[in-house]
Amino acid sequence: MNTRIQYSLALVIITASYTSCQKSNSEKVIDEEKMIIANKPEPSKKVEGMVWIPGGEFLMGTNEADAYDAEKPAVNLKVNGFWMDTHEVTNAEFKKFVDETGYVTVAEKKPEWEDLKQQLPPGTPKPDEALLVAGSMVFSPPHYAVPTQDISLWWVWVEGASWKNPEGPTSDLTGRESHPVVHIAYEDAKAFADWAGKRLPTENEWEFAARGGAEGKRFAWGDELTPNGQYLANTFQGNFPNDNENLDGFEGTSPVKSFAPNTFGLYDMIGNVWELTDDWYDALKYARLAGQAPKLDSNMKQCYNPDNPYAMERVIKGGSYLCADNYCVNYRPSARQGQAFDSGTSNVGFRLVKDVEGKAISMN
Repeated sequence: MNTRIQYSLALVIITASYTSCQKSNSEKVIDEEKMIIANKPEPSKKVEGMVWIPGGEFLMGTNEADAYDAEKPAVNLKVNGFWMDTHEVTNAEFKKFVDETGYVTVAEKKPEWEDLKQQLPPGTPKPDEALLVAGSMVFSPPHYAVPTQDISLWWVWVEGASWKNPEGPTSDLTGRESHPVVHIAYEDAKAFADWAGKRLPTENEWEFAARGGAEGKRFAWGDELTPNGQYLANTFQGNFPNDNENLDGFEGTSPVKSFAPNTFGLYDMIGNVWELTDDWYDALKYARLAGQAPKLDSNMKQCYNPDNPYAMERVIKGGSYLCADNYCVNYRPSARQGQAFDSGTSNVGFRLVKDVEGKAISMN
């Protein structure tokens, strides 16, 4: 990072995505209804590296008092069956894609001012052209406790940071081949999906799959974060952002399949890295579905984030290795945030889904 101007431009784009990470101290209220799993049998033709998600009816979102407003209220939805990757796309898998196609990610390209200014307040002056350089946002923890209202105290724009150089030009993927790929923008994930003959999941599909058939549970495995003292996902233990106690065995990302899968056979649906979905982010999505807010005029704008009215964001799900009890309790199936469609960070990745016989999935 060379200048305050360059840093500020990068930070503006992701700031709104993290404003919802302030934990509520209210008591939780769990809805005990159960998911209805469809009886449609698994297709006879299996897909390597994927598991069949049978679809069904479920309560999407939550009615918990101790949850963020963007997750409320819970609404009844249906999802048809689909195939889903058992784990997040890894560095090794993404490298194979790049080696075969020559693809260059967004983080490796010089930002274009005409694109950047679309997500900034009108009248924002254009910085010097020399300041617009390729790079990405990297988590850089301070060495002492800091206020958790200012994310610039732990997020740093690093010139040269990308999927193959996660912390910048002096870093590489040695020993991290089986870790989830990061610094991925939406168009990067979409390009990989097209190459793989798959697609990004909708938010509805993702949450249905993460719940694994269990409705009304705070976490993907039940109501306790660490049942019997066991860590079931890669999250942040200690005082965020400066003191990670690494009680789960990992300080940053972890190799995929490091923790037990859910009942559908999916690994890391909670923690490790946030996962991109195909949906535009709407902070009032569930309220609109429940008839508690007016419908979004998608002809004017496809997403809505009151904390960042110029946002163009996709929904990310599942939380990451940076979610902590004292700051960002997003390691839950219902948790959701917006991620700038043209930006990646060191804690956002993705996994893919596939339709049966190429047919699109209808959603209610």
